[in-house]
Amino acid sequence: MKIATFNINDVNRRLANFFDWLAAAQPHVVCLQELKCTDAGFPIDAIRNAGYGAVWKGERSWNGVAILARGAEPVLIRDALPGDRDDRQSRYIEAAVNGILISSIYTPNGNPQPGPKFDYKLDWFDRFLDHAAALLFEDVPAVLAGDYNVVPTDFDIYATRSFADNALLHPAARDAFARLLDMGWTDSLREMHPDEPIFTFRSYLRNRWPRDAGLRLDHLLLSPAIAPRLTSAGVDRYIRGHEGASDHAPAWI
Repeated sequence: MKIATFNINDVNRRLANFFDWLAAAQPHVVCLQELKCTDAGFPIDAIRNAGYGAVWKGERSWNGVAILARGAEPVLIRDALPGDRDDRQSRYIEAAVNGILISSIYTPNGNPQPGPKFDYKLDWFDRFLDHAAALLFEDVPAVLAGDYNVVPTDFDIYATRSFADNALLHPAARDAFARLLDMGWTDSLREMHPDEPIFTFRSYLRNRWPRDAGLRLDHLLLSPAIAPRLTSAGVDRYIRGHEGASDHAPAWI
């Protein structure tokens, strides 16, 4: 079973690129982030024509998450992160596919920091940690996939000082990610590639794609109930070089 995560950065705008990648990669499950469309604007007919069922939670102009399954309909479990009924941002969706619980996650960016956006990021992460712990307690075979907006270590970013004050590298954000691993979640990309830089995001700014000035923001974490089944992991880097591409590339296991 091949599971991918892809911050699509506007699903309707990138639809042709997305389908080109989908046909080449043939993932069984795809977790999307930054749909940037309403529920009604999600291109479900085109996605079904490509052979995928889907569940999604949109939001006008911003955020939005989805889970696609090839030849199947994901069984929706929840479309919001527990713990705050007043949080209306579409950043979390969870579904069952072939006996595996799969989450598509779009953690808040948190910039500028300090400030209310960073406070929201840490509060969101606290709720996410509580939910991740509950899944471990239930011994669920689970994959938590998405754009975490966290660079876990300096090894996960190109050599630069320009991100020194960025919320993506803030010690509190890194600590939250580390707490997930300390709980028992497996960072699948790093598990399979312990000694090499792996980037999933390259900004449109300052010629960062040609310079390979990247960051690892997109992660697929595995619960202990499923981690022993991991056989390979990677990033389809080439997609980032296509005309009109997202600033992220798909990561997969």
